[in-house]
Amino acid sequence: MAISTDSGYVLVTGGTGFIGSHTVLVLITQGFRVVVVDNLSNSCEEPLRRIEKLAGLSEPVPFHKVDLGDRDALRDVFRRYPIASVVHFAALKAVGESVQKPLAYYRNNVAGTLNLMDVMTEFAVRNIVFSSSATVYEAVYEGHPLRETNPLGCTSPYGRTKLYMENIIKDAVDAEAGWNAIMLRYFNPTGAHESGTMGEDPQQIPNNLMPYVSQVAIGKLESVHVFGTDYNTRDGTGVRDYIHVMDLAEAHVIALRRLAENNGYEIFNLGSGTGQTVLEMIHAMSEACGRVIPYTLDPRRPGDIDTILCDPQKATEVLGFTVRRDLKQMCADLWRWQQSNPNGYSS
Repeated sequence: MAISTDSGYVLVTGGTGFIGSHTVLVLITQGFRVVVVDNLSNSCEEPLRRIEKLAGLSEPVPFHKVDLGDRDALRDVFRRYPIASVVHFAALKAVGESVQKPLAYYRNNVAGTLNLMDVMTEFAVRNIVFSSSATVYEAVYEGHPLRETNPLGCTSPYGRTKLYMENIIKDAVDAEAGWNAIMLRYFNPTGAHESGTMGEDPQQIPNNLMPYVSQVAIGKLESVHVFGTDYNTRDGTGVRDYIHVMDLAEAHVIALRRLAENNGYEIFNLGSGTGQTVLEMIHAMSEACGRVIPYTLDPRRPGDIDTILCDPQKATEVLGFTVRRDLKQMCADLWRWQQSNPNGYSS
């Protein structure tokens, strides 16, 4: 089934989360009809209200509180709407927590995807864009950015769930004609909507660097912990590839449109292709907020490596996707969100 703005609804799973909500906004502003499902285990409905305001909607975004583990509830959504395609974000996503609670991650992420694919098959919906992760790659850097052909080898249960979810989708595509699926493996999303009304809202102490840095900047946390200062990098701290959440959201919509070309199963890396050290990210955020952000130098964490970069060439050549927002804008937008919403959406 071709994907267009008038061919049916796009179901967005996990659509109230950080990346999911920004993607919902872009989909709606580009004319797609969207229905959102989320179990709200690590989010709330408030992003949908803000999407409605930003997009100038006169009616609420269709939303159903559904856990993908509940197949009957998911079926009810498919019965209610003429769904043409799915953008699948719904997953637990904290690497550290996945080490402590691996079975919960397998149950939620892998079993949830199985249920989703089963229900899609039942209702003859065979177009899916999957929110994957660079954590599926081997954590080895040999001087070259990661390409889609790099060896796979996850170092956490979270990463393994993402890889298993990819494999489930690929096997379905291989087994039955008519399926079209795109895996988007992205690196480190940050930033916020330029209005400052939508952004990342960690329910606990942030696991990722930039939400942590922004909470130190606003005074909620005391100091940024910099793990490792003896890496083979410009300043001894680890280098990572960051991408603005709005660039990432737009990439999902580009991928959704590509499904109409009936290419079967495809994989794309999403990143900037350039890297910043931990200290460079802290200093960039300091410039954005106009204050010195304190940090503490700590020992390395087990498993961390010097550098992880994305090679975005395939996404550029095939999808026509390139990032449009630089580090300065990432930090400015993130600070605008944090300053306007010091307690996230509960502000």
